[in-house]
Amino acid sequence: MNESQTRKGLLITLLVVAVAVLGPWLAPHGPTDMVGPVYGAPTGAAWLGYDFLGHDVLSRLLSGGVSVLWMSVAAASLALAVGTTLGLLAGLSRRRLDQWITWSADVSLAFPDLILVLLIVSMLGRAPWLIVLTVSIAFIPGVIRLARASAVAVAGQEFVEAAQMMGYSRRRILFKEILPNILTPLLVHFGNLLTWGVGMLSGLSFLGYGVAPPTADWGLMINENQAGLLVQPWAVLAPAVLIGVFAYGTNILAEGIGRSSAGTGAKQP
Repeated sequence: MNESQTRKGLLITLLVVAVAVLGPWLAPHGPTDMVGPVYGAPTGAAWLGYDFLGHDVLSRLLSGGVSVLWMSVAAASLALAVGTTLGLLAGLSRRRLDQWITWSADVSLAFPDLILVLLIVSMLGRAPWLIVLTVSIAFIPGVIRLARASAVAVAGQEFVEAAQMMGYSRRRILFKEILPNILTPLLVHFGNLLTWGVGMLSGLSFLGYGVAPPTADWGLMINENQAGLLVQPWAVLAPAVLIGVFAYGTNILAEGIGRSSAGTGAKQP
């Protein structure tokens, strides 16, 4: 059952990724080409109709997934890398450094993620790199807590104590002995970060703080066309469905990996 769930999640995720990556080459029109009537109904030439400016909805849909996906992956990867490093340092030191890192993470967790991101983006701008950095900052405290708890559990194992007695450097103990034994929960959490990242980035675009128009973006499409939802619903429903499907795929993929890991048990050197 766990393997089936993992394969299902992986398949769904890869299908949406394929749509996002290959979509710009498959789109019948450019994402900014005005080729039809405002909120025009679907036709044989435009399967999903036209949006608020007369763009082909299908073309913008196929071209609008790249920004959401690369920004989600970048934010999740950056948060995982920084959070894991800090969590490992905190878990192994257990001194002032541990107290400082843990306190900083706890203080950051007191702020709601979306509000924190909105505050920073509204003050500093909506450049893609800044949005990615801001979202990753919001995710880092959770990764720190997970990495630290996992590292503390592994640090008491005999093979870690043996490495310390043999005089191995802290860096080697962290990245050669402890890190390989906590990778599974971190990878599961990475899948969750992707799910949260897609939702947060799409929400930012919907609220007008994400990717700037006229760039094609799934979240921005929902914001742009919400006024015509009753007239031409596909301009809103199509990107919303793809966002939901990707979030669902990454979620069940992470859950499947977690259950498989729980079933097999952790491997110790």
